[in-house]
Amino acid sequence: MSPAKQFRCIFTVMMLVSPVLVFGGDDFSRTDFPDTFVFGSGSSAYQVEGAAFEDGRTPTIWDTFAHAGEYGGATADVSCDAYHKYKEDVKLMADTGLEGYRFSISWSRLIPNGRGPVNPKGLQYYNNLIDELLSHGIEPHITLCHSDLPQALEDEYGGWMSRKIIDDFTAYADVCFKEFGDRVLHWTTLNEANVFALGGYDNGFSPPNHCSPPFGFRPCSIGNSSTEPYIAAHNLLLAHSAVVRLYRRKYKTTQHGFVGLNLFAFWSLPYTNKTTDIIAAQRANDFYLGWFANPLIFGDYPDVMKRNAGSRLPKFTRQESAHVKGAIDFIALNHYMTVHVTDSSSSLETDIRDFSADAAFQFILTDGATTQPGMYPVTEPGLQGVLEYFKQAYGNPPMYIHENGQMTPRTAILNDTTRVDYLQAYIGNLLDAVRNGSNVKGYFTWSFLDCFELLDAYGSAFGLYYVDLDDKNLQRYPKFSAHWYSNFLKGKGSKHSALLEIEDKVLHSSQSRSSS
Repeated sequence: MSPAKQFRCIFTVMMLVSPVLVFGGDDFSRTDFPDTFVFGSGSSAYQVEGAAFEDGRTPTIWDTFAHAGEYGGATADVSCDAYHKYKEDVKLMADTGLEGYRFSISWSRLIPNGRGPVNPKGLQYYNNLIDELLSHGIEPHITLCHSDLPQALEDEYGGWMSRKIIDDFTAYADVCFKEFGDRVLHWTTLNEANVFALGGYDNGFSPPNHCSPPFGFRPCSIGNSSTEPYIAAHNLLLAHSAVVRLYRRKYKTTQHGFVGLNLFAFWSLPYTNKTTDIIAAQRANDFYLGWFANPLIFGDYPDVMKRNAGSRLPKFTRQESAHVKGAIDFIALNHYMTVHVTDSSSSLETDIRDFSADAAFQFILTDGATTQPGMYPVTEPGLQGVLEYFKQAYGNPPMYIHENGQMTPRTAILNDTTRVDYLQAYIGNLLDAVRNGSNVKGYFTWSFLDCFELLDAYGSAFGLYYVDLDDKNLQRYPKFSAHWYSNFLKGKGSKHSALLEIEDKVLHSSQSRSSS
């Protein structure tokens, strides 16, 4: 089937199911989802832990990036100080009614040099956190690397640009499985593998800050935007598959856990009904999602990527293809918004191309009817659309929604009704997807706490809980969204009227937390 026909088929299915969309129109609660479904919230090590220079932790590429002044002096050296306040935070999770907590392990806290001896203090912290979660009936869902590669490995051999990373990442995963796997069932190797490859090696907007002219969102001193994103992604896939093989060989029969990979996922719709835009929307899915999903499900990159990128796209050997194919127990998605896509095939005529030029489309952000400036639009079919796409294109694999949430200004009021509107709409959308047969196993809001955001430090917030950065104790305060989510999880319904409005209160906080 041609790409245009394939996308038309999936898009038609979406139009057929759309009349039953809940999308915030009906009241619903946790009890409308299967008992085995897990609802939670999330964080990542660099963004919340703090204690950057304590108990043996060494710098990551994110520490280096932030300390280079990318955010005007703001860093996550302290952030929410979850390293010291984990018991308080887990108590808040339990009070909210979370069933799962998604967090990541800091590789450089557990194994400070990226390889070699395990740091006892780091080991103790993660054991304590896992045990604290379980004592409150909360499932730990762990990500091994949330973009925070130890700087030592970046300095030694270039990190994800070298195949040496495969052995080191596998050895690190082995330590995690050995030490924590008796209590942890859900493992994710890499967070937003597609965006990490692009941000770090094409556009340079995130560490390790590689790019080359004429590409790049900020100046880069090193990199090749035409080749490096593809090389890094290839090594990410090979490292992921090596970890999955390790787990299945050494731990699966005794620990009975699951290992997946996380991708950032827009839902891409054609901007017009022109065939060129319909093909462009499918191409967007192939480049952003198929880049990783196709090898994991079918054993190779999408044909359109091989055609457009040519020799710049690495080739799998027969053995590598066999190893990567099927090396997935679930696919996790971070989904925030829907975009429209229009064709820009003229980019294929340029001599020097990067990933975006090879993809030959342009994103057009859709407008949401209730969206305020600076916030994500709420657009149907949204989350259901991308889940239906995975059902139709990839055989309905087990899926988790690892991140979904609304951005607000850091100094916004606690009465965050816009976040509640967003969560209500998307969880309703998720319920429709479940009822229509999508194999979704869980949903995690981003984020549990306001934290250091990887795109703008402390300029925006996603948390259910506000953290007062000006308070020496970093006091946490529940927002309206925390009360709403708690009511939803406790079966009390999703309507605003199910809650008493909390006090409309503003807590001013500094826009940055600079290192001293």
